[in-house]
Amino acid sequence: MANDKKKSADKNSADSKVPDKKNIEKKILAFVERCENPAELESLIKNATRLGNTAVAEAAFRKRISLVPAERPGSVEHDFWQMVQAFEFTLSEERGKNTRLFRTRQKVAKAGVVQTLRDWAVGSQETAGFKMLLERGMPEFTGEAITLRHPEHFEPPVLEAAQQRLTAAGVDLSSLR
Repeated sequence: MANDKKKSADKNSADSKVPDKKNIEKKILAFVERCENPAELESLIKNATRLGNTAVAEAAFRKRISLVPAERPGSVEHDFWQMVQAFEFTLSEERGKNTRLFRTRQKVAKAGVVQTLRDWAVGSQETAGFKMLLERGMPEFTGEAITLRHPEHFEPPVLEAAQQRLTAAGVDLSSLR
């Protein structure tokens, strides 16, 4: 009987020393929020993915791609380069090698961000990137979604084309704002 009490006391003290998983996750998510180091965030993404912690992996991924130091957050340019980073990071992880969107970068160098988005929206066909982002569950990163978030930069026919393409693809437009 005394032995049972001792085992119970030992178990309780051992349990109190084991950190609560939810508490640890909260601390990690708080770190992710503060982190400005892309390499640390990429390491967190890999480790969280390996351990099956999708909440941390997703938060670290979104923070990582939000780090576009040359652009003002909330601007069409920031959203565009965030999309490029999201896509390049995802493709690099899938392919196991560094992948860059060279044609997209060339087009932007020639025409600029707004014209590139305009051309994608009114193009006769979906871009390969549009399809790939939808397949990966990232409709908010499509050029069409960026276009709709920044209507002040685009003419009504461009906005209508972007909206139609997303709607035809089955994207809930209210989830993109």
